[in-house]
Amino acid sequence: MTPALAAIPGLLFVTLCYVALCAVSPFGNCRKCNGLGFQLKTNRRGKPMRGKHCRRCDGHGKRIRVGRWLYNRASRLHHDGTH
Repeated sequence: MTPALAAIPGLLFVTLCYVALCAVSPFGNCRKCNGLGFQLKTNRRGKPMRGKHCRRCDGHGKRIRVGRWLYNRASRLHHDGTH
């Protein structure tokens, strides 16, 4: 059995797990603000304080996952093509 042939079931498993994750939870935490909706700053004493409003997630702290974005785009394209 070649290594490429042995890797196929593993890649298929990882892909199906990601598809299930996108179906169950289409939104993930924003990578820029870690799901807070704003940047954390520290004052001179080292105490964390609220910083600027996150522009990437518009302050919501959530972003759409890449797999869900691709599914939405394909679904919209199919719908527009058949109706």
